[in-house]
Amino acid sequence: MIPVQGYDGKTVAVLGLGRSGRAAALALSEGGASPVVWDDGQAARDAAEADGFTLRDLTQPDAFAGVDRLIVSPGIPHLYPNPNPVIALAWAAGVPVDNDIGLFFQSYATDEWSGFNTIPKVIAVTGSNGKSTTSALIHHICEANGRASQLAGNIGRGVLDIDPAHDGEVVVLELSSYQTDLARSLTPDVAVLTNISPDHLDRHAGLGGYFAAKRRLFAEGGPDRAVIGVDEIEGQFLANQLSEGAADDRVIRISSGQKLETVGWTVFARKGFLSEYRKGRQVASIDLRSIQGLPGAHNHQNACAAYAACRTLGFSPKGIEAAMQSFGGLPHRSQVVGEKDGVRFVNDSKATNVDSAAKALQAFARVRWICGGLQKEGGLTGVLPHVGHVAKAYVIGREAEDFARQLIGVEAVVCTTMEAAVAAAAKDAQSGEVVLLAPACASFDQYDNFEQRGDDFMAQVRAVIGA
Repeated sequence: MIPVQGYDGKTVAVLGLGRSGRAAALALSEGGASPVVWDDGQAARDAAEADGFTLRDLTQPDAFAGVDRLIVSPGIPHLYPNPNPVIALAWAAGVPVDNDIGLFFQSYATDEWSGFNTIPKVIAVTGSNGKSTTSALIHHICEANGRASQLAGNIGRGVLDIDPAHDGEVVVLELSSYQTDLARSLTPDVAVLTNISPDHLDRHAGLGGYFAAKRRLFAEGGPDRAVIGVDEIEGQFLANQLSEGAADDRVIRISSGQKLETVGWTVFARKGFLSEYRKGRQVASIDLRSIQGLPGAHNHQNACAAYAACRTLGFSPKGIEAAMQSFGGLPHRSQVVGEKDGVRFVNDSKATNVDSAAKALQAFARVRWICGGLQKEGGLTGVLPHVGHVAKAYVIGREAEDFARQLIGVEAVVCTTMEAAVAAAAKDAQSGEVVLLAPACASFDQYDNFEQRGDDFMAQVRAVIGA
């Protein structure tokens, strides 16, 4: 655990007692603060009280008397579509609001670092899609090259729940827009933006607010190196803002599909090959086509981001390539579940929006597509230009009929349940095809989360193939 610095003897309120909130309360106690905690759920409050925490109903008008700071869990809205009433009370009382990411960045470095041979590094990864895979891949490359590493944030452990820094280690943080938007301290050594596509628009009052939340990691974080995906105009804008000229190698531009040769330091993937350019000259190349854990152009973009971040740590291209070969991928993200009679079954339950589903579809030559769920704002317009590889769609979810009607130009059958969809797709699939779960929707109409949906898919696949 990372003891929180700067609040010894002070009272700090914690709102929301999920993974990050509970870890924040514990870390505050470790640092000498006196946390008072609250959650809307009775079960969470009971668990906190059993753990010895002091409950305080933060919804009451006088709740912030004597409170020095409010720490908010990421899922609680602080501005749009409306600020949580507790946050509004904190504003009115003049109490600063922060989150666990802000606490981490102000507490991770300690006086003990003066005795280290190599100062630890923090790599923070954000973006609309691919940030989990990119973060996990960076972590894997570090470990495979003998560099101690911890993985935390929106993946793995909470940021304050990791171990205190070790000499020379690397902490890799996956950060969502919910986390970067509010954190008062953002000081990564390396910051990575994978890409930008519309997501969480209600929480950020539109695409501009969403991009602004991501941009804070770079503009306010002031990283030594910035790895920026430039396949969208937002990335191009950000890379230009951070750079002092074409030769400025503090900014590493990455792309999946574009050839980037005219600026200082670039990493791009085209036709399955990753290339690194420095000052207009190619210095390294990796054949990504044989790396099973990184299929498709979207994962090649993730590979470029992870490669660039790891090159800033001094790893060699060969060392990075060898580590990529052993990367198994993440659960629910282009995860190969099994194969039978030449048909592969792939779980991409994390494809919860149309952009990520479109990228998953483009990764395979011929697809039996299992899709559907709780649709997001904008419908399916964004995925329709990318359904050329789809042999047939098998639609699940409570809105399955409406979803199927929107799949213009695609043969679709309404299955409703995962069991029926997997059975039908497996029966129809021919050798060389892929049965792909890439829902393009949230899971909450039938499942608690995308992980549960992916687990159901895998269970049904294993029943069909006899694994």
